[in-house]
Amino acid sequence: MGKNQHVVKGNDGWNVKGENNSKATSNHKTQKDAIGRAREIAKNQKSEVVIHGRDGKIRDKDSYGNDPNPPKDKKH
Repeated sequence: MGKNQHVVKGNDGWNVKGENNSKATSNHKTQKDAIGRAREIAKNQKSEVVIHGRDGKIRDKDSYGNDPNPPKDKKH
């Protein structure tokens, strides 16, 4: 399983950062674009996307790996 991908607010848009990385993997004008890129990476690495709001708090997660305890949410 690869690194979880975090979507975080940056100085000039939204960044995709691998977990524990100091630098962003990519930068995007919108959060929607950043989420799309993070999903591509997470699917390829079989990891999670962790979406942070403007305040930095986690607002959502999506798993693309072999999660032994998949969430039971009904959002999709």
